[in-house]
Amino acid sequence: MAKLYFYYSSMNAGKSTTLLQSSYNYRERGMNTLVLTPELDNRVEVGTVSSRIGLTAEATTFTTADNLLAIVEDSVADQPLHCLLIDEAQFLVREQVQQLGNIADDLGIPVLCYGLRTDFQGQLFEGSQHLLAWADNLVEIKTICHCGSKATMVLRLDGQGRVVKQGAQIKIGGNESYQAVCRKHFKLGMATRDHAELPFDDAPDPHHKHEQDQDQDQPA
Repeated sequence: MAKLYFYYSSMNAGKSTTLLQSSYNYRERGMNTLVLTPELDNRVEVGTVSSRIGLTAEATTFTTADNLLAIVEDSVADQPLHCLLIDEAQFLVREQVQQLGNIADDLGIPVLCYGLRTDFQGQLFEGSQHLLAWADNLVEIKTICHCGSKATMVLRLDGQGRVVKQGAQIKIGGNESYQAVCRKHFKLGMATRDHAELPFDDAPDPHHKHEQDQDQDQPA
């Protein structure tokens, strides 16, 4: 039985790299994949999935108005499809997550979604909220905070590297706009006075090494 997977993380954990590797693994075995990416993600080039380590692949773009089931059915009409992969899945809407469930259940095609869990205010994105509820398998892709602890949150920064606390949930950006942090440093960053610089210079948490020793999963 095909399943719906949600691979979630903070920023800079290697989500796109993992997606591209998964697609390559299928194609290396002679299987067909379809990669979808939001049209609004124009950090590199619209219609391209790009990783920080230089891997890229062409992708089909979608908007929140698109029926993803219909897109896949059109693709299957041309050739067999063995896996559907979604980049930046946090930008999906509720109906699209349901459509992905139908693709797995009714068409028998595995669906692999990769995205952020929460936004810069610690709130769930719509797509992530419904994937957490509907996915068969939830997989955390780990990365680390500057202090060495596991990063689970993200802070938005302005052009001077200062914490932004208010604004639209969706703002496309990369390392210049977002910083992956642990919960402790997320709270410290959000608790600073308006436009205060994030305290990145504090000493590493002496307990984080013990935490890592207890956690057998290595950060991505």
